[in-house]
Amino acid sequence: MRPKYIFVTGGVLSGLGKGIITSSIGLLLKQQGYSVTAIKIDPYLNYDAGTMRPTEHGEVWVTDNGGEIDQDLGNYERFLGISLGKENNITSGKIYARVIEKERKGQYLGQTVQPIPHVTNEIKETIKKIGKQALVDFVLIEIGGTVGDYENVLFLEAARQIKQDESAIIIHVAYLPVPSHLGEMKTKPVQRSVKELNNIGIQPDFIIGRSKKPMDLVRKRKIALFCNVNENRIISAKDVENIYEVPILLENQRLSEMILNAFGLNHIPDHEGFKKWKKYIDSIKNFKEEIKIGVIGKYFDTGDFSLVDSYISVIEAIKHAAWENKVRAKIIWIDSKEYEKNKSKLKELEKLDGIIVPGGFGKTGVEGKILAIQYAREHEIPYLGLCYGMQLAIIEFARNVCRLHNANSTEINPRTKHPVITILEEQIKKIEKSDYGATMRLGAWQAILKPGTKTYRLYGNKKKVSERHRHRYEVNPDYVPILEKNKLIISGTSPDKFLVEFIELKDHPFFIATQAHPEFKSGSMRPAPLFNGLIKAAIDRKKFSQTKFYN
Repeated sequence: MRPKYIFVTGGVLSGLGKGIITSSIGLLLKQQGYSVTAIKIDPYLNYDAGTMRPTEHGEVWVTDNGGEIDQDLGNYERFLGISLGKENNITSGKIYARVIEKERKGQYLGQTVQPIPHVTNEIKETIKKIGKQALVDFVLIEIGGTVGDYENVLFLEAARQIKQDESAIIIHVAYLPVPSHLGEMKTKPVQRSVKELNNIGIQPDFIIGRSKKPMDLVRKRKIALFCNVNENRIISAKDVENIYEVPILLENQRLSEMILNAFGLNHIPDHEGFKKWKKYIDSIKNFKEEIKIGVIGKYFDTGDFSLVDSYISVIEAIKHAAWENKVRAKIIWIDSKEYEKNKSKLKELEKLDGIIVPGGFGKTGVEGKILAIQYAREHEIPYLGLCYGMQLAIIEFARNVCRLHNANSTEINPRTKHPVITILEEQIKKIEKSDYGATMRLGAWQAILKPGTKTYRLYGNKKKVSERHRHRYEVNPDYVPILEKNKLIISGTSPDKFLVEFIELKDHPFFIATQAHPEFKSGSMRPAPLFNGLIKAAIDRKKFSQTKFYN
């Protein structure tokens, strides 16, 4: 059976949550017994998100096959419980590169190469190829940006053409503002964005109105009248406290039933899969106990605003693990640069139940992170280091426990006397033979865990595990003996035992770090093992602190 296509477009402004809407629709269809895959289209000219700053475009998501792509694919994987590849992210850069390559090879037989039909044909072929290879019932395609942007016009045109040739629908997500001086929800922005779609030749089949409050019947009827969409197909998507409530919000308005009816497919009322999801989300609302987890990073600032999207997968992984343990997690954002200015501020870490130092690059804020790691180690605060967070934990341990003064990473100080973290020439040669991004170790890599360690137990006593990576620098094998001599436990290595993948401390409530990014495999109702371990340790710390206080 040929797959059916669902395009999700956006209007008025970006950041409306099209990725969550797309993920939610996919989840609802999956709960109905249909197989799905998802594609994110990014109109920018970058080939992928690998060279973009986190504050520029949010977190860079890493796939099993080494893709550095848009963070919305993380939402798809977390909601749907499927693994997507780098091919599921289409950018203008990728499309134009392929068109130019074909032109250079003479594959257009001397034709004048034009945006239409050559670029649009390449887009259509790419989308259909993904659907064909995935062997699914539905392909969901989220088109980034907003209608009216110059850069996504060709993608919208390709969607129009696919709808002509294939079984497809268009779902348009647009913003309904409530100006404070009026106190009334306005539909004109939605009307204008639909008119922009009409100008391209696209008539949406459904409209989802994003707003602070629920859309009332008056607004629905107005949108239906001016946008030529059936009133029942105007869906309200108000703000919710928990993004995992969105599928419930949409299903309460019979969205999956109407989508399946549009394709002439059967719908199962009150499906067990949906009931299980609703029960899970409802239970979260009843969790009373709260733990405080500090995330010590540096990718927060963009102008006068903070961008927590830089660490969105870490945030979600914390939530998944907290909910698994029936608690709420309050995330405390800590700028490591503040500790470099004033070391006395480190005492504020005592108020936390757990600490995470996530991934990152560069020198900025590094010494502040190292000070925080030292404080967590010496004051027995549960600690989880991710990628850079492991490398900095190694540096801290080498300096303060092994007495290797001024130990560092060659990324930070190329002339350091003790390069405990460095680029390994042997590793460069290995990676260059694969398709994993030149000197960057990208994608899923296996590790062998040491039996009897905390890490081994957290992964269910599995000797072999696979996690995703995104880094260049490694622990220098020359320093492993002195690290182990001073009781640092190497709890996981690469299969050839050459690379350090996991470390931990024995005489500490919870001090574990990994070269990998386990947050990329965390999902709703299936938390990442290391995050689960951190949350359990944080709960124990809070209980101990309360007992100590009352005694």
